[in-house]
Amino acid sequence: MDPAIAELLDKQAIVETINRLFISTDQRDWDSVKACLAGQVLFDMSSMGGGEAKTVTADAIVEAWKAALRPLLAIHHQAGNHLVEVHGERATAFCCGIASHYLPNRSGRNTRVFVGSYDFGLVRVARQWRISEFRFNLKYIEGNKDLEMAGN
Repeated sequence: MDPAIAELLDKQAIVETINRLFISTDQRDWDSVKACLAGQVLFDMSSMGGGEAKTVTADAIVEAWKAALRPLLAIHHQAGNHLVEVHGERATAFCCGIASHYLPNRSGRNTRVFVGSYDFGLVRVARQWRISEFRFNLKYIEGNKDLEMAGN
């Protein structure tokens, strides 16, 4: 295959992996979320006060997201402006992202929106691209920062 075409196909597959991660999270399809991740992921949510970056298992990420998102009625991620670089069996990717959380409650402050960007590292595993590094770079939070505690 022509190397330029192979690189384009890899870039498309990488963007699809990232999009699938977000769509599967919104649908709470945890098996599909896990399938987007490498077995070990360098995970960094420090911009949101999530502590220092550390290497964790895909299972640990899925279980943490499942627990954190369980109370919400709806979740919506929107990602765009993807930039991808492929280096053989490894790749890096960047995208802008917005995550919206929705939980109707007595306060009337029913939403919380996170705006920022993501930096990903990916590895090719069994001909599939998997996320091996995940960093969220928070720009700002809008809305009810204590959404789950607002009372129903």
